[in-house]
Amino acid sequence: MTESSRRWSSQIVLYALLALLLLWTLVPIIWMVLSSFKSPDDILSTTPKVIFEPTLQHYQGLFTGSNSLGGYVKNSLLAAGISTIISVALACLAGYGLARSHFRGKQHLSFWIISTRMAPIAAVIVPLYLIFRNLDLLDSVIGLIIAYLTFNLPFAIWLMNAFFADLPVSLEEAAMVDGATRFQAFWRVALPLVTPGIVTTAVLCLIFAWNDYAFARTFSGPESQTIPIAASQLITQTGIDWGKLTAIGTVVVLPMVIVGLAVRRWLVRGLTLGAVKGG
Repeated sequence: MTESSRRWSSQIVLYALLALLLLWTLVPIIWMVLSSFKSPDDILSTTPKVIFEPTLQHYQGLFTGSNSLGGYVKNSLLAAGISTIISVALACLAGYGLARSHFRGKQHLSFWIISTRMAPIAAVIVPLYLIFRNLDLLDSVIGLIIAYLTFNLPFAIWLMNAFFADLPVSLEEAAMVDGATRFQAFWRVALPLVTPGIVTTAVLCLIFAWNDYAFARTFSGPESQTIPIAASQLITQTGIDWGKLTAIGTVVVLPMVIVGLAVRRWLVRGLTLGAVKGG
C-alpha cells in the first residue's frame, strides 16, 4: 500500500468516525425538536413519523395557564446569568493575581482551588443546605446564585489563571514602564488579550448553571424553581407528557446552542489558548 493510499484510508476512517459522532450527538436533539411540534398522536405513533403537520400546542400549553413556564425561565435566566457574571468577574481578578504572583506553595494553592470543583455535588449539598437554612436562603434565587458560585468560581479561577499565565509578562511591564499602574496594565493590556478565554469561561459557567438540576431540586422552592425542575414535574405516576417534555427540552437546549454559535469564534480561540495548563 502506497503512502497516498494510507493517507486516504486514514482520512476516510477519520471522517467516518466524525460522521458517526455527529449522528450520535445531533439525531436525538433533532428528534426532540421535531417531536415538540408533533401532535400527541404523532408522538405516540408506533411508526415514527418524519412528515407530519406541525403544531404549537405544546408550547402554548407551556406558556399559558396558571403553571406557566415564564416564571421558571425568569428564575433560570437570573440564577444562571448573575452567577456567571460574578464568577467571571472574580475569576479574572483572582486568576490574574495568581498567575502574576510568586510565593511558596503556589502550585498547591492552584490544585486546592480546582480540587473544590472536582468534589461531587452530592458531597456539598448537605452542608450547603444547612447553611442556607440558617441564613434563610432556601427557596430564593440568591441562594441558587450562591450555590452555583460554589462550583463555577473555582473552575473559572483555574481557567483564567491558565489564560493569564499564557500571556507574556513583558507586555504588562512595557505598559508600566510607560507610566501605567499594575491595575491599568491588567485592565488595558492583559484583559483585552484574554477575551477569548473570558468568553470560554463564561459559556462553560453558563451551561453548568443553566442545566443544573441537583442544586435547583435541593435549594429551590415554589418561588425559585428553574426550567429543569419544570421538566421533572411532567414525569408523574400517571404518565409522561411527552409533548411538553420535548418542548421544554427544546427551550433548554436552544439558548445554549444559540450562545455557542454566537461566540464560536471566541470559543474556539479560547479553548486553544492553553487553558488546560492549570498553572
